[in-house]
Amino acid sequence: MPVTCTRQDGPEVQGTIVDLSVGGVFIEAPSSPPYGAKIVIHADLPGAPKLALAAVVRWNKPHGFGVQFGLLGAVETHALAAIVAKSRLSA
Repeated sequence: MPVTCTRQDGPEVQGTIVDLSVGGVFIEAPSSPPYGAKIVIHADLPGAPKLALAAVVRWNKPHGFGVQFGLLGAVETHALAAIVAKSRLSA
C-alpha cells in the first residue's frame, strides 16, 4: 500500500507499507526520516480511506524505516486491526 509521510521540519517521504501491525509499520522508502522524528502517515487503507496516522520513527534501515503509532482513534484502530487480522488469515 502506498503512503506519504510528512513532518513539520523535513521533506515529504513517499513509501510502501511492507509490514503492518496495530502498533506500528515498516515503510519501504528511498529515504528515511531520522530516528525519533514525529511524522504523520497518510494512507488509504481498505475500509478506512484517507487516514492520517501520527507516528514516531523508531528504527532505520538502508531501504526503509519502522515507526510506532501514536494515539489512534476508534476508526483507525478498527481499520488496522481488521487489516492485520485479514492478513494473518490469508498467510
